[in-house]
Amino acid sequence: MKVASLLLLLVITSACTIASGEGIIPTDTPVPVTFTPEPTTTPTIVWFPPTATFTPYPTPVITPTPDLLDGIGRILLEDDFSTAEMWSLTSNPEGGIALSKNELTIAIKGGKAYFFSVREEPVLSDFYAEIIASPNLCKGSDEYGLLLRVSESGDYYRFSLSCDSQVRLDRIIGSAASSPQPWVLSGDVPPGAPSISRLGVRAQGSEMRFFVNGQHQFTVVDPMLANGRLGIFARSTGANAVTINFSDLVIRALGK
Repeated sequence: MKVASLLLLLVITSACTIASGEGIIPTDTPVPVTFTPEPTTTPTIVWFPPTATFTPYPTPVITPTPDLLDGIGRILLEDDFSTAEMWSLTSNPEGGIALSKNELTIAIKGGKAYFFSVREEPVLSDFYAEIIASPNLCKGSDEYGLLLRVSESGDYYRFSLSCDSQVRLDRIIGSAASSPQPWVLSGDVPPGAPSISRLGVRAQGSEMRFFVNGQHQFTVVDPMLANGRLGIFARSTGANAVTINFSDLVIRALGK
């Protein structure tokens, strides 16, 4: 009985001790850990990034286009074609050359034919000449233009424009023709008719520069003919009629 009472007392005492927390060896209390997340590296969008400092490139040295109409001087002659006394006129069944109102007209009735007229004077060596050519009837390979350095023996250069917008230079010596500049297409020659073109030639020594409507077409160096007179021409290459009017001839000296 006493033993049972003693055991009961121990049980009660232990229970009270547990209830009061006495006599218990505490376990390690976990320390709360504060988690600080690593910052997310989201790239920042720069909507207007700074422009890098501009470093200028070296300025290239540009060689200017040479003035192909340099050295054009005083007027030597102006012909408004109010009279034809200096020009040779002709007429035959194929066509003819006649003076109209301030124009010299070459009219070819049809078929393959070639008409030209040469001014009696002046005889020129170095010069710049311009003339207006106005086709009224022409097409395809029909051609017209200016004769240069026409000699007494009938040698000359022939600056040709075609009605299909090409240009060339022929040389006629002793009735034999050659082409220092063969046909080349030109955007400066209006096709067909009616149209107007201003032909220009700068001749100095053996060098000749050729222009249409103020635009350089080609340059030829040829020493064969040094001087001569000026003329005009037209040629029909087919069965169609050809009519070309020439006006406003101006001849200038070279040099100031």
